[in-house]
Amino acid sequence: MAEQVEQIDFIWEGKDKTGSKTKGEISSKSETIARTELKRMGIRLKKIKKKPKPLFKSKSTITTKDIAIFSRQLATMLEAGVPLVQSFDIIGKGHENAAMQDLLLGIKADIEGGDTLAEALNKRPVYFDELFCNLVEAGEQAGVLETLLDKIATYKEKTESMKAKIKKALTYPAAVLVVAFIVTTILLLFVVPVFEELFQGFGADLPAFTQFVVGLSEWLQEYWYILFGTIGGIIYGFLFFKRRSRKFNHFLDKALLKLPIVGLILNKSAIARFARTLSTMSAAGVPLVEALESVAGATGNIVYSETVLKMREDVATGQRLQFAMQQAKLFPHMVVQMVAIGEESGSIDSMLSKVADFYEEEVDNLVDNLSSLMEPLIMAVLGVLVGGLIVAMYLPIFKMGAAVG
Repeated sequence: MAEQVEQIDFIWEGKDKTGSKTKGEISSKSETIARTELKRMGIRLKKIKKKPKPLFKSKSTITTKDIAIFSRQLATMLEAGVPLVQSFDIIGKGHENAAMQDLLLGIKADIEGGDTLAEALNKRPVYFDELFCNLVEAGEQAGVLETLLDKIATYKEKTESMKAKIKKALTYPAAVLVVAFIVTTILLLFVVPVFEELFQGFGADLPAFTQFVVGLSEWLQEYWYILFGTIGGIIYGFLFFKRRSRKFNHFLDKALLKLPIVGLILNKSAIARFARTLSTMSAAGVPLVEALESVAGATGNIVYSETVLKMREDVATGQRLQFAMQQAKLFPHMVVQMVAIGEESGSIDSMLSKVADFYEEEVDNLVDNLSSLMEPLIMAVLGVLVGGLIVAMYLPIFKMGAAVG
């Protein structure tokens, strides 16, 4: 019995059939065989070397960004004519994320065992949602898997980009306010008591503002556990109800939509996701009623999700999408009219794509404006909190200096 030769991982750089620079990883029995395989794939090699082995493997998780990148990689591989199983082998073994590597090689094993790609993905609903699986299944049935994967990759990239921008816009002010709270707490617990001891030797009444800050410091020193316990309880309660209560989530999503600026961003991003998802599914030939069910979960807001499901029921009874949207009273007139034109001309996917492009650009502009608006506002809040405490501590010194003068 011949001894099995171990596969070696190689890192390579070169140019593809179009002349564009590309790079990646490949597993093979030797460098010569690896070069032959890459040449057969249409890659003109510039350099190739063994991949260095990591000293240790750390625990990793799979993010939605990982899935988006994988979608693009698989679409590119299939368009280049690489067989499906080999594509998973190349992408999986070349992935730096150990968890993602295990996921992709597991899918590869299922496909080798006789599953279709859609069936293999359906076994992993945590990472591949109904929308992803439906589009892959439609692509396999129509024999245009690489085209559908390209659409999925574009959809994932655009939605992830929009999510990242919204997250950045909301995370920055929240992080700064948390830092401001921590700094203020440290000043009240450790700095103000030092000044308080100094003030006791003055033998004079303290200004009202200083008395208030000293009183706040004394209360915090004695009852700090009440403050932190209350904050911890609020955070725990918020997360508890967010995970388990649909009514709470509905109330929260509805309240967020009514907030100034932030609500406008969330409304427009929900419309952009609705349009982008429905456009992608329509282009793939997925029936409208079936597509709307997947679209509902992709809007990212319960208010919009429930509205889309109600629209699905209306469309299932024979009503046109434009009238269902009009009755929902949640979509702007322009969006309804674009859908109406798309239904009349038979190009609803193209019209919805234009709507998505428009609202994604609107979200970008609003996020930029929010960031510009929040920066001076945050600086003002920090100035009032920290500066106010400093002024309160120095007021008695100024008062004593004025009395001496």
